[in-house]
Amino acid sequence: MPNLEAPGKNSSPPGEEGETPSPQMRIELSSQQIEARGGFRAFVDEHVRPFAGEWDRLESMPAEMVSRLRERNWLGAIAPREAGGGGMDPITYGLLTEAIGSGCSSLRSLLTVHDMVTLTVLRWGKKDLKESWGPRLACGESIGALALSEPNAGSDAAGVETVARPDGDSFILQGAKKWVTFGQIADAYLVLAQCEGKPTGFLVPAETEGLQRKPMCGLMSTRASMVAELHLDDCRLAASCMLGRIGFGVSHIASTALDHGRYSVAWGSVGIAQACLDACQEYASQRRTFGKRLDEHQLLQRKLTEMTAETRAARLLCYRAGYQRRTGHFAAASETMLAKYFASRVAVRAASDAVQMHGANGIGDEYPVARYLRDSKLTEIIEGSSQIIQTLIPSLPMPEI
Repeated sequence: MPNLEAPGKNSSPPGEEGETPSPQMRIELSSQQIEARGGFRAFVDEHVRPFAGEWDRLESMPAEMVSRLRERNWLGAIAPREAGGGGMDPITYGLLTEAIGSGCSSLRSLLTVHDMVTLTVLRWGKKDLKESWGPRLACGESIGALALSEPNAGSDAAGVETVARPDGDSFILQGAKKWVTFGQIADAYLVLAQCEGKPTGFLVPAETEGLQRKPMCGLMSTRASMVAELHLDDCRLAASCMLGRIGFGVSHIASTALDHGRYSVAWGSVGIAQACLDACQEYASQRRTFGKRLDEHQLLQRKLTEMTAETRAARLLCYRAGYQRRTGHFAAASETMLAKYFASRVAVRAASDAVQMHGANGIGDEYPVARYLRDSKLTEIIEGSSQIIQTLIPSLPMPEI
């Protein structure tokens, strides 16, 4: 974990007479985290980055890529070991998400949505559900997908129109979901529905009779994330498939899922920004205009400096959010939301500048920056749009730094 500590009572500059010197804040990774980060980056360089463009064009993720994540216990990496997961601490998990996000945002989105479902089931599922689905999700044997958004309901989670009707010891679901990431291949869906007029969460197995899924193609962003529409036509579920209680859908179920999603997307946004910076530095060191390299032009030097500073600032916000999540700080969710807000905006700016810096080369497939720009825009929309977060942040607890 990054360490926030006071190096010693004499190491800080003295304040006014009679005051205790203020402690210095140190942020650094442990040797294990540094080693893990190196392994994540090597994996991405070998198995992800060279193929991400092709996956994007095909709008599909190879099954063998999903298997590679499963073999490394990276699907459910942040789930507790006792539940069958990887037991990663939040910072190490963030480093994994950043690395994957720098290579392919579609693959990063698999980590995001799967773990959103896994953590929510482990926290709010009843005993039978935890025993039957918890270990399968935690180890990545089964893939989970979040089915929250609908044709007429997105950010307003409480406004979903899908209905769950109690029927004896079962529930019958009727409705439609849209923009379900990896919905084409998921084994189970976390579905939000109105039950007795109250938002309620359910885990719906993919083989449930009456459930149909339809691929959504031609999307702007994360094209390889195998997005799907779901149609639920009198889908009968056992009572044990309900998460929490009736009415817990937004306050407990969706909030748990979205809190993790924001953390993952924040780190993934840092990954995009870093990938843009790396691409620009390489391109600017090789391309020549008006008799000198691009990186010798002052205007482009300014752009690279801004990109560097903003990427590092976004990463520091993610570190802080991760540290607070690890320590159970009361403001962890607020800091996570802030990190997601800032990092997603940084990713969009970095990607836009990267395309501009590449000129005409930036709008084709030869260079990855056009894909980075398309993918970055989605980070400002998913798991709480930037506009929604702008309305929430001023009223949330934000401790002093």
